[in-house]
Amino acid sequence: MSDLSKRRLKMWIRLLGVTRGAESTLREYLRVNHDTTLPRFDVMAALYRRREGVTMSELSRLLLVSNGNATAVVDRLEADGMVRRTPSDSDRRTVFVALTPEGLAAFEAMAAHHEAEVDKLFCGLSEPDLDALIDILKRMGKS
Repeated sequence: MSDLSKRRLKMWIRLLGVTRGAESTLREYLRVNHDTTLPRFDVMAALYRRREGVTMSELSRLLLVSNGNATAVVDRLEADGMVRRTPSDSDRRTVFVALTPEGLAAFEAMAAHHEAEVDKLFCGLSEPDLDALIDILKRMGKS
């Protein structure tokens, strides 16, 4: 193995550690402060970005999870009045899911607090640090 190869491996381990640590902190924050889970937050975030609603298949693709995982989360959100399912007029097998007004309000409140928590997690990064890191991650995503 070359020195560069070893350094790339160390970078990967460090990147994974930072990601897992941040995710763990955010999971705990959402649980303690909003009585919710990260998967619920992620589903609501996806639906917030697509206000007109999406099919369950689209939602699964957006979240990179199985249909079964998405369905389980949507079932709980629907029971809590946060989302609604609407059957398609043209295809009875297709169901659209969207945030309810209550879900929209709940998500907006959570999202503001979530953003503040992420800001705290990464407050040690300056604007130039962020620009450089974003540029690096974009380049990594293309390779």
